[in-house]
Amino acid sequence: MSSEIKASDLFVQCLEEEGIEYIFGVPGEENADFMMSLEKSDKITFVLTRHEQGAAFMAEIYGRLTGQPAGCLGTLGPGATNLITGVADSNMDRAPMLVLTGQGASTRLHKESHQVMDVVAMFRPVTKWATTVLHPDSIPEIIRKAVRLARTEKPGAVHIELPEDVAKLPASTKPMKVQKFRRPVPADKIMDMAFDAIKSAKRPVIIAGNGCIRKRASKQLRVLCEKTGIGVVSTFMAKGAVDMDADYCLYTIGLGSKDYVSAAIDASDLVITIGYDMVEYHPKLWNDGKQKTVLHIDFLPAEIDENYHPEVEVVGDLAHSLWMLNERVDANGGLSFDTDHQKAVRSDMWAEISGHKDHKTVDKITPQKVLWDARQVLGPHDILLSDVGAHKMWIARQYQCHEPNTCLIPNGFCSMGFSLPGAIAASIVEPDKKVLSISGDAGFMMNVQEMETAKRLNCNFVAMVWEDNAYGLIAWKQENEFGKHTDLAFGNPDWLQLASAFGWAGHYVNESAKLQDVLEQAFAESGPSLVVVPIDYRENMELTKRLGEITASI
Repeated sequence: MSSEIKASDLFVQCLEEEGIEYIFGVPGEENADFMMSLEKSDKITFVLTRHEQGAAFMAEIYGRLTGQPAGCLGTLGPGATNLITGVADSNMDRAPMLVLTGQGASTRLHKESHQVMDVVAMFRPVTKWATTVLHPDSIPEIIRKAVRLARTEKPGAVHIELPEDVAKLPASTKPMKVQKFRRPVPADKIMDMAFDAIKSAKRPVIIAGNGCIRKRASKQLRVLCEKTGIGVVSTFMAKGAVDMDADYCLYTIGLGSKDYVSAAIDASDLVITIGYDMVEYHPKLWNDGKQKTVLHIDFLPAEIDENYHPEVEVVGDLAHSLWMLNERVDANGGLSFDTDHQKAVRSDMWAEISGHKDHKTVDKITPQKVLWDARQVLGPHDILLSDVGAHKMWIARQYQCHEPNTCLIPNGFCSMGFSLPGAIAASIVEPDKKVLSISGDAGFMMNVQEMETAKRLNCNFVAMVWEDNAYGLIAWKQENEFGKHTDLAFGNPDWLQLASAFGWAGHYVNESAKLQDVLEQAFAESGPSLVVVPIDYRENMELTKRLGEITASI
């Protein structure tokens, strides 16, 4: 006769077998058995958060930085609904995640009942898979399937619901052994077609997407660019796929308006998209006339879109596909292309990036100056996290990177409130690196309660807030379209008192000449530190005007 084990204990053992290290969340009474089982684990750390949304963002950043899923946990009803924004963000930004929710007893789910709703149905649109545990013996299969799906390209979120009565039942099964598989690779025939397309081009350009920040893919992409000199334009989430100092790095694209970087795509006769994800940057913005010849290289076939209809599709493991290309370049004795336009783009864009480095202002500081100073303070492997707002646009354009996964921007689902809880997770994953979170005053206040979590965990990071007392990005967009904006202003707390109340160090910097020194001081402090900067968002409309009159040097 097989030995029996409590279902919640088996659930935790299965998570341990999968190598799950962290679960972030807020438990409820329907999670009680699971939490008691989890407390006995010496392999999984539970991080108590102050809101379920914060827990989901923490799990997302853990997944983005490690490539492995963490768990985020909520109870039934409102606990589950609080998770959903962060879960959707993780799923659309392609970060592996396990979403764990409790549920009322299975004996009352068929009728009107306190706090009961169809959580699985709610999570289906924002996850790769959502299911409920109906029988304790199915737990090993469910968790094995969930983790495999979460990690499989393109990674994402998977939801498991555990009803409170099922958690108490005896189970007779055991955790399944983790079996990993190698991703499929493209056929030689299709890779020959891809190589022929590149070889026939005069001015090819690469658009690197979110898939390129995988370490192996980034390494092979850099090898390809070193061999060929082909320039790389990165989407927001692909920053650092190639080194910002490399001659072939053409910086970042993704603003709705035409920018200097767009000129490199306009001048190209072949666009090679690698790990490109159109949830970030729609092809209509760079191929509106449908005239571009496109080579698609990704883990999955191309999404169907009238502005994105690749002539050749290379589908398979991204790093291996790039390695196969590199082998063909070597066998051909190398390739050479016209790269004069790339030099012009780099020159024009670098003038923008460095243009405010010596800017001296009092009362307010320009976005360009803040980001120049942040780049000087942060090392090549340190991490910046951007929230969502006007500051995200400036970070995407002005802040460039040396390494993958050193600038984390939510750019698929684009949820505000991301960067403060995200910085907590980043400091847990990378305790020896500097971590800088940048938020607008609106986004920061959306998960401000996680300041307590950061202090309780004694996390070392700096949270920077750009203060403009308004929903600045909405104002910017309304101003662009209508010539005015609606009432978007609000008040803010006394930032230094707020920092003190949570036990944080606090700094308010309104002189540009002092910012770099204050940042250095904040990073030297033990525990979390808040740096607030009154931001000069007059630069928003100035940028819009400049982009509307853009003339590239090509």
